[in-house]
Formats: sequence, C-alpha cells, structure tokens
Amino acid sequence: MSSQLPLVDAFNRRITYLRLSVTDRCDLRCSYCMPERMEFLPRKEVLSLEELHRLALGFIDRGIRKIRITGGEPLVRRDVIELIHAVGRKLGNGLDELTLTTNGTQLARHAESLVAAGIRRVNVSLDTLDPGLFAKVSRRDQLGAVLDGIAAARDAGLKVKINTVALKGVNEHELPDIIAWAHGQGHDATLIEVMPLGEVDGDRIDHYLPLTAVRENLERRWTLVPSDLRTGGPARYVDIAETGGRLGFITPLTNNFCDGCNRIRVTTTGQLYACLGGSEKVDLRAALRSSDPEGRLAAALDTAMRIKPERHHFRIDHRGAQPAQARHMSVTGG
Repeated sequence: MSSQLPLVDAFNRRITYLRLSVTDRCDLRCSYCMPERMEFLPRKEVLSLEELHRLALGFIDRGIRKIRITGGEPLVRRDVIELIHAVGRKLGNGLDELTLTTNGTQLARHAESLVAAGIRRVNVSLDTLDPGLFAKVSRRDQLGAVLDGIAAARDAGLKVKINTVALKGVNEHELPDIIAWAHGQGHDATLIEVMPLGEVDGDRIDHYLPLTAVRENLERRWTLVPSDLRTGGPARYVDIAETGGRLGFITPLTNNFCDGCNRIRVTTTGQLYACLGGSEKVDLRAALRSSDPEGRLAAALDTAMRIKPERHHFRIDHRGAQPAQARHMSVTGG
C-alpha cells in the first residue's frame, strides 16, 4: 500500500488487531447465532485465499500486529491452512501473533498444521459438556469431535481458551462445571454475553443472561481475584484461587468495553466493519479488484479510521426487539 501510516481512528485509538473472516459457512447451527436453515453466501462473492493474503499483508504494513482467523468456521474452508501458513511467514516481521477461533469440530486433523504455521493459541467455542444439550443448542451431534479437537490441540502444544456463551435457562446451571473442567484441563475460559446480531429462531431475550449475575453467583462459590492481563481483545480477566485458572468476561451489554477498542473486522466478502455492532463499513473487495488496488486499499483504510464509531449500542431489553444489525455473527466474523 502506498501509505504506511499506522491505523488511528478519530478517537485516537491505535488499531492493531484484525479479525479476518475466511468463510461465513459453518458445520454447526447454534441457535443463538443463526437459524436452522441458514443461507450462506454464493462462492463468487467470497474473497479468494490469494486476496485474503494480500489484505493481511496490507494490514500488517499499516501497523496491524495481531490477526485472528475467524468464520463461520474457518477450518471448513478448503485449503485454509495454506493461507494460515502464508500469513504466518510474517510472524516476527511485522506480525506479533496469529491466532484462530474455531468450534473445534475440525481441530483434531488440523492442530499440528496450525502449530507448524505459527499459531500458538486458539479459542474454541464450547457452550456445554452435555451431549444432549450440545446437540440441541448446535443442532448437530458433534460434542465428541469438539472434545477430541481440544485434546489434539493441547497435545500439539497449542494454548486453548474455551469460549462459552452464557444462555439463560440453557447452560447457566452448567457454567461453573465448564469453568472447572476447562481449568482442570489446563485451559483458560471466557464467558460471553449473547450478542444481538442477525435474526434467529426465537427471541434472544429468552436466553440473555447478564454476566453481572453470573459473576455474583461464581463469587459465592470461588475466590475471584482481578487480573491485569490484557490479550488485545475485549475480555476482562480474573484468576480463580480454587481452580488455579483464569476466567474472562466479555460483556458487550452490561459493561461496554469500547473505550479501548483496537479492533476491526473484515468479512469473507471483503467488507471492513469498523465496529462489530455498527453498520459503518468500507468495501475492500472493490478496492482489491480495481485497476489501482494499492491506492484504493490505502484510501479505504483511511476512510475506515474516520468512520469508526466511539462505541456500539447493543441492547436486549424487551421482547420482539430487533437485532442491533441484520447481519449474523457468522457473516461479520466471530
């Protein structure tokens, strides 16, 4: 790109973290994330692996230090390991960290390749350890594959963090058990409030569980010691004395975390969303496929910094409320 200036938004926040979606497709159908009959994007609209690589290199030139590969489920995309290897070559040469968020179903067969590509940490989404409940929430009977993937990741030397969406009336009774299990396996754990993105079957207010209430419950059971750890994302961490493990809280509704935002997201179609909860975007695909891709990309990134909002405005406060954005999380990049 012609301009090598670092990415700084209108609120003087330095943008150093890119969440890069490689597909909107997923082999699960989690009920809080998407409808059962989810319609995925036509392949012609999706960026090629070469285009995704070019974008990653351009972002690194503009000061992005951490890239997280996301989806959908990134490991269902054919040859995605080749892209991860290619981006991983920039580690130590402009890029500090390359990570991945996955649902774990494909992790067993890819764990060693991820390590070889330079990935050292992965986030695995896991909302229950109960096989029946897993099948109900995800609409797929895949808990065994996920647990095998987590074990394979650990054996390959990957640091695993378990991400759990807290769902009222679904898994709230199980949250302490998931945390204890994760810590017993040597994994960190993070709890996440359900986010109002995209239409789903049912009403999100039925499953919205504020993490303030969850934390109060956990504090009656364990000793939670605030931690100064920051990993570049929105989570705020505590250490649990009794389990010896670390627990994160991601609270987009009860405790807005936007003041220190250092993140942008690029969808698999090349749309750069300056905020997960906003509609502000620039079209990087059009820039990539133009007659002047370098100049157009530089200009698009400059525009993104000008339009990035100060904060999101997520709300789940009444029945029938419309989602904050019509697009699903799997489209934006998880």
